[in-house]
Amino acid sequence: MRSSASLYAAIDLGSNSFHMLVVREVAGSIQVLARIKRKVRLAAGLDSENMLSDEAMQRGWQCLRLFSERLQDIPREQIRVVATATLRIAKNAQQFITQAEEILGRPVQVISGEEEARLIYQGVAHTTGGSAQRLVVDIGGGSTELAAGKGATADVLHSLPMGCVTWLERFFSDRNLSQENFDRAGSAAREMILPIADSLKQHGWQICVGASGTVQALQEIMVAQGMDERITLNKLIQMRQRAIQCGKLEELEIDGLTLERALVFPSGLSILIAIFETLDIESMTLSGGALREGLVYGMLDLPVEQDIRARTIRNIQRRYQLDIEQAERVSLLAESFVLQLSKTWPIDSRSAELLHWACLLHEVGLSVDFKQSTQHAAYLIRNLDLPGFTPAQKKLLAALLQNQTGTLDMQVLNQQNAVPQDIAHRLCRILRLAIIFASRRRDDTMPLLNLKAESDTLHLVLPAGWLHAHPLRAENLHQESLWQSYVHWTLLVEEIE
Repeated sequence: MRSSASLYAAIDLGSNSFHMLVVREVAGSIQVLARIKRKVRLAAGLDSENMLSDEAMQRGWQCLRLFSERLQDIPREQIRVVATATLRIAKNAQQFITQAEEILGRPVQVISGEEEARLIYQGVAHTTGGSAQRLVVDIGGGSTELAAGKGATADVLHSLPMGCVTWLERFFSDRNLSQENFDRAGSAAREMILPIADSLKQHGWQICVGASGTVQALQEIMVAQGMDERITLNKLIQMRQRAIQCGKLEELEIDGLTLERALVFPSGLSILIAIFETLDIESMTLSGGALREGLVYGMLDLPVEQDIRARTIRNIQRRYQLDIEQAERVSLLAESFVLQLSKTWPIDSRSAELLHWACLLHEVGLSVDFKQSTQHAAYLIRNLDLPGFTPAQKKLLAALLQNQTGTLDMQVLNQQNAVPQDIAHRLCRILRLAIIFASRRRDDTMPLLNLKAESDTLHLVLPAGWLHAHPLRAENLHQESLWQSYVHWTLLVEEIE
């Protein structure tokens, strides 16, 4: 079989950027080979009559000439090219499309706003972990898509004619980041959202996921500033206030905001704030994929699992030949500890899930070498593509695996931003104890123990005589109490008299 037979490509001709995703199908999932993005700002080339300028079309064609070289080695039937908001409304869109098809050698499909929302939802469903009932938000250059659904099925689809490029031209054309401009942009966005708000609220959702460049920019800002990864209305308002303080678009400086994203960040931010306020969204996280992933998975026709993270973990376990029984043993033990500590050391379900995934992967470093296996494990998790896990969640998993045994590196634990620091500390301590007690790799040697907590003190009570009967694990527990004392944690170990 030709090596190119497993290659697929998706191209999205967006209003702000053109994107190309090239992947290879591997074991029922996709391996990304290339992501190519160019800022074309097609929407900025629309005049008052919705005619695309020659300059904007030339920018687009030049970008597609770059893409075309990569497409030459991919089967034609495994390439899909779609165009979105700007080419939906441009009166001379066919002139651009005719030349684009000649350059790419593939048809360009101008998709409707509802179809764009459906594909975005599919991309999120295939790549993002969490609850099956979700709201998906994507703020593009010329339109904003909102979709609500459960599992693989989107039940409510909406596309609104507002985007970060069009709102930039409409409300920030004077380059002033004033309260007045933000208010005007927000009011116009709310007017667009209000007619569809009830249909989305009635559907309901358990998680909200953002799939746009604006949300990506916010994630980068929050990581740079040491915040947790959850986007809230308070954080958005803080970002807006910081932008207003900068005064001018050319002078916009926010720690973590790249120059590439700065131009359309204020306009995208104003739309996102309006969405949060109108739909009463509590928090949002970044998706693992969007339109392009939806196109690729649509060509592959792969089923959507209820939680994509389970498939990701299974693939890693197979790839690195992990002992799955031992991984489950450690996970079950950690879960029992979480339950015992639920009143004094409460751990929310989202954090407990991340501890579960860490348990299932804790021995991955052994596939490289026993020596420094924890460092190898952390490196692998930081750098592997983990569909379903956000960058912040990967950082937490890597921190937990690096600290699963031996000396504790508090800096690594405290730099993660997926969960609060005190929760990360608790997860780490529970993981370390679970690994110690499961070290015999047998179920019949684990004691009925009692675990209690008070502040930073863990109190471990074992059956009488257990420490004497298990001298190696007794020594490991003594050493563990020393490791923890070095970072001012207390682990007390005793037996029932």
